[in-house]
Amino acid sequence: MSETLLPPEASSSLAGQPLAARMRPASLDEIVGQQHLLGPGKVLRRLISSDAISSMIFWGPPGVGKTTLARVIALQTQATFIDFSAVTSGIREIRQVMLKAEENRTYGVRTIVFVDEIHRFNKAQQDAFLPFVEKGSIVLIGATTENPSFEVNSALLSRCKVFVLQALTKQDILTLLRRALTDTRGFGRDHVAISSAALESIADFCNGDARSALSTLEMVVLNGDAGEDGITVSDEIVAQCLSRKNLMYDKDGEEHYNIISALHKSMRNSDPDAAVYWMMRMLEGGEDPLYIARRVLRFAAEDVGLADPRAMEVAVAAYQACHFIGVPECNVHLAEAVVYMSLASKSNAMEMATVEAREAIEKEPDAPVPLVIRNAPTKLMKQLDYGKGYKYAHDYEEKITAMECMPDNLKGRRFYHPTTQGQEARYKERLEQILAWKEEQRKK
Repeated sequence: MSETLLPPEASSSLAGQPLAARMRPASLDEIVGQQHLLGPGKVLRRLISSDAISSMIFWGPPGVGKTTLARVIALQTQATFIDFSAVTSGIREIRQVMLKAEENRTYGVRTIVFVDEIHRFNKAQQDAFLPFVEKGSIVLIGATTENPSFEVNSALLSRCKVFVLQALTKQDILTLLRRALTDTRGFGRDHVAISSAALESIADFCNGDARSALSTLEMVVLNGDAGEDGITVSDEIVAQCLSRKNLMYDKDGEEHYNIISALHKSMRNSDPDAAVYWMMRMLEGGEDPLYIARRVLRFAAEDVGLADPRAMEVAVAAYQACHFIGVPECNVHLAEAVVYMSLASKSNAMEMATVEAREAIEKEPDAPVPLVIRNAPTKLMKQLDYGKGYKYAHDYEEKITAMECMPDNLKGRRFYHPTTQGQEARYKERLEQILAWKEEQRKK
């Protein structure tokens, strides 16, 4: 926890800091990217420039400038600025901060509290901020890589403006890299020779993460060949340092759900290429193949259903293959399954049947089972007419009866609405024949 951050030129310890820390922007004009928020006339730029900051949350992937924006606010605001980490701080530290903020308020001084990784706070810790945000003792600025809708207390979230920060573009990253090579805070005095192709490789490698890009640049420069005229970084050195690309996939975070959603929707939209791509993104990011197989199995019933009953068999077989042989070999079995699902005829009739049945149950959860289809294992139950009038379908030539199996209040209600897609067209025809026959029998 620290107060009143100093501009870079006021710090004597910059030389010993990592390149990403040395190159951290000290003003709005130095910030690269986020033009939808910080461009001329944009709302966040106006708020910062006019020192009219209210409680807000910065949400975006790593390395896009969330902490940087907070530090720029620290430099430009007239308020006391307290930097607070959700990783190392607890309720006791929060209370200390709030006491300091209350004291500042008695002197007419605003307090801005910046909470990095606010999603790491539990509900009780987030609740500790709420009364002070409500009465204006503090202006809260939170930063998170997780969706605040899920990770931030709804009462606290309703009192904060959420600003969504976007991953930096390749051109944004190249701008930062070139600045680091010429700025004296970076390698401006070292005369670094590095090819444009190498810089582009670094920009591609970092997935829009400025911190990762600058850290990678620092690593390749430190491994370069130092000579009298400066430092030469060969393409070979860059290739060695970029031996494995970090995929943007967090198995425990929002991106996990984004990518499984992308896989599911690609299969639903009959796009096998996209489906294989998202499946491989998950596998390459370290996802458990059995998790993917379970999602494909769900898809087989939810989105294919009786339009292609074999989809279930393929999905079960893929799950078993993943269980038997594991990664990396099972990737082809999963690929076969997701391609099959993508190309299969589609029907969501099974999903809609469960949805409609659930809605009916919610309206009347205790609808009694009709006496005619109740079991009667005891004499008392038989005396109460349990099972009276039951018709055993196999005793009839048609192997079907007109007996009503729905609760009385749901007679005639239908939940399964077959489509005309694929093989389900046959089941639709069969169901219509059954319904017509039952209706005719009941009229007799």
